[in-house]
Amino acid sequence: MVLFALLLTSQGPAAIGGNLLHQSGLVPDSSETPYQERLIHHPDGIGKFYLGREIAQVMGHQGAGWLERSSRDLEERPQLLLEALTLKPTDVVADIGAGTGYFSFRLAPLLPQGKVLAVDIQPEMVEILNVLKQEHQAINVQAILGRKTDPGLPDSSVNLALLVDTYHEFEYPREMMLALAKALKPGGRVVLVEYRGENPLIPIKKLHKMTKKQVMKELNAIGLTWRDTIESLPQQHILIFENLIPSDHG
Repeated sequence: MVLFALLLTSQGPAAIGGNLLHQSGLVPDSSETPYQERLIHHPDGIGKFYLGREIAQVMGHQGAGWLERSSRDLEERPQLLLEALTLKPTDVVADIGAGTGYFSFRLAPLLPQGKVLAVDIQPEMVEILNVLKQEHQAINVQAILGRKTDPGLPDSSVNLALLVDTYHEFEYPREMMLALAKALKPGGRVVLVEYRGENPLIPIKKLHKMTKKQVMKELNAIGLTWRDTIESLPQQHILIFENLIPSDHG
């Protein structure tokens, strides 16, 4: 095992035994995938890299209480984000990685003739969403169980897709975002909110933050066009993108 690791790290997969590594699936063929996998990686990551960034471990449903912590309103100032979205009452908003619905249930009253599609890939989170939907009496919130590669939304169905502190955990960011782009209506927007990776003083784990440069690199790569960056939040970027590519873009 030690020799195997040394071969990987010192000579790379193209060296002796490289073909066997590719055939075994331990090292993906770069001609077939935009991802790289490394045996030596950050403890908070999954060992999978996309465009130079290591993908962070997902916070499981066991962390639901942290999403609803009493200090979150003061730390993140969610009202400032809601104001920055400039929503219309008839909009359909997809809350991607909705978790417990922290933002879904804040969005719902702003969309009296619209609705919130609260998407999460964890069945336990979707169950929590449905329970809290009843408590909030939020009839215009629909909980949706997505997949790792697809949010499960119909084509051209969404005015705005909101991703708050979730994109950096996508195991398949390219596939997920291409599917999400197809779900946008003409003129639809994608809003990414991530802790500022440029600031080491923000007390969030490194892989759970992103720089503006990295966000733009990754979203431009799948055809989304940057429109605006808003820095009204205490610790997070708000980056707004629009899809100008036909829905069959791949």
